[in-house]
Amino acid sequence: METTETFESLVRAEFAPSSTYLNTAGNGLLPARTVAALHEAALLRAEGRPLTPLYEDVEACRAGYARLAGVPATRVAAGASVAAHTGVIAASLPAGAEVLTAEDDFTSVLNPFHVRGDLKVRTVPLERLAESVRPGTALVAVSAAQSADGRVADLAALREAAREHGARTYVDFSQAAGWLPVNADAYDFTAAVSFKWLLGPHGAAFLTVPEDLGGLTPVLAGWVAAEKPWDSCYGPVAELAHSARRFDLTHALFTFAGLRRSLALVEELGVAAIHAYDVALADRFRAGLGDLGHEPLPAPGSAIVSVPGLGSRQPELSERGIEVSNRAGNLRAAFHLYNTAADVDRLLAALSG
Repeated sequence: METTETFESLVRAEFAPSSTYLNTAGNGLLPARTVAALHEAALLRAEGRPLTPLYEDVEACRAGYARLAGVPATRVAAGASVAAHTGVIAASLPAGAEVLTAEDDFTSVLNPFHVRGDLKVRTVPLERLAESVRPGTALVAVSAAQSADGRVADLAALREAAREHGARTYVDFSQAAGWLPVNADAYDFTAAVSFKWLLGPHGAAFLTVPEDLGGLTPVLAGWVAAEKPWDSCYGPVAELAHSARRFDLTHALFTFAGLRRSLALVEELGVAAIHAYDVALADRFRAGLGDLGHEPLPAPGSAIVSVPGLGSRQPELSERGIEVSNRAGNLRAAFHLYNTAADVDRLLAALSG
């Protein structure tokens, strides 16, 4: 963005929360343009008009996310959930393959590897992930930013360790894409949901794969995964898409209609500007907690702050119009572009009582 004034005016035009909303790690707020697009999409269905614009929205979202993730659109699949994308990756591994994961990472990044039953899933603390890659490790799977406490993984070290030992990498950007600059090209596979920091509706998730498609089998493929979808509605798909689109799942069209506008806003504001803004608010909160005698869990440089022992205050704070999360007894606050310094100070004042 060119100026702080432009950033603030764009945000003010799109958001008018009725609460002090500090729970983007749970769900992001919808911009006004996204709400309008969802309404128009519903009218298309209600009035029986052609749905062609909604299919165009899917491709616009694929291209928009590709720009944000730093890869060509041909490497982006449009699906419905991180768990489904993880499942496709898990299904591609040979029996007995070792998957290295981080302790207490988000379930959608982990569970498909466990339910296979014939994989060796090894779990280590996040801080030891890179040093724990070893010969024979087939895949390392981790969230770029931890959902529970906001810790940001040392992805550069992980990438080097994986390269040294010939392991593939799978990174979940769900708690990062939209506020933390990301580069999907640096990893074999990445995924992200749409409804958190990307400010979209529920029901969409992206998967990025290498140019050679990473040896994945499109086990969930339906007609939309065909090279010519509308010619592939009956019988087995004769020709899968030549790109990552072969891993697409049937599209939640309304979701993509809204998400197209949300991604456009993120792009207009710029992830670098959003990152600086969000982290500054989180740091203000961390400093204020120190003044109150509370110590957050260490997560330097993160837009997510988790405070031990305060999670039980979530219902009380919600009654006072302050929305945060209770995660394993910790109070989790997440700061995004529609928040202000006044929001931070209001939360601190509430916690001081």
